[in-house]
Amino acid sequence: MTVHSTSGAGSTEALPRPLPRHVAIIMDGNGRWATARGLPRLHGHRAGTDNVREVLKASVEFGIEYLTIYAFSTENWTRPADEVNGLFQIMAEVIRDETAELHRNGVCVRHIGRSEGLPADLVRAIHEATTLTKDNRRIILNVAFNYGGRAELVDAVRRIIRDGIPAEAVTEELISRYLYTGGQPDPDLIIRTAGEMRLSNFLIWQAAYAEYYSTSTYWPDFGRDELRRALEAYANRQRKFGGILSGSC
Repeated sequence: MTVHSTSGAGSTEALPRPLPRHVAIIMDGNGRWATARGLPRLHGHRAGTDNVREVLKASVEFGIEYLTIYAFSTENWTRPADEVNGLFQIMAEVIRDETAELHRNGVCVRHIGRSEGLPADLVRAIHEATTLTKDNRRIILNVAFNYGGRAELVDAVRRIIRDGIPAEAVTEELISRYLYTGGQPDPDLIIRTAGEMRLSNFLIWQAAYAEYYSTSTYWPDFGRDELRRALEAYANRQRKFGGILSGSC
């Protein structure tokens, strides 16, 4: 996968400002995309995984610094075993096939979520990818796999306790540092595909003041133009972070 910028063609300059630094995406609708085409659900997951390449390329082109994708939640374990195991196999294959090129193109891959319970070959592939690319800074790609927002908070609290931090020293800033995304800015924009309007246990701490964008497009069909529309919608929002805008009543 070649990650490149085509800003010279004027596409990036034409985008309205401001642009989000951090975009997070709930990649929904893979199974429905496949069913609508008379295909097994795993074909949809394969197509969805392939689409990450295109959205990552577009994110670099548009100047996004952090991209977080929701690939597998802690609740997804309740799906049929064949589908879960197929997802694990697809994920391991894609990581192995793409890591070297992601590294060449300056992508830093980070895993956010738990490794416990995942197949050993998938854990190994994740570790190799994150280790190889850890110093890259062209774009940070967070892959939320075996991830849940509540589980993330539980893990953060456990680490705080293990580190012996007294209760009176616990602040919002401290908790943020102990999350899987510690050291990164909170998402500015959260996109959900396939028309759903719920958060689904995704970045529930970090998303406190994120802007939301929902599209009926299934994830495998969510490409560069769809991402651009989401960024345009974001640029037209007025973010107040609980306050009021200057000059407002």
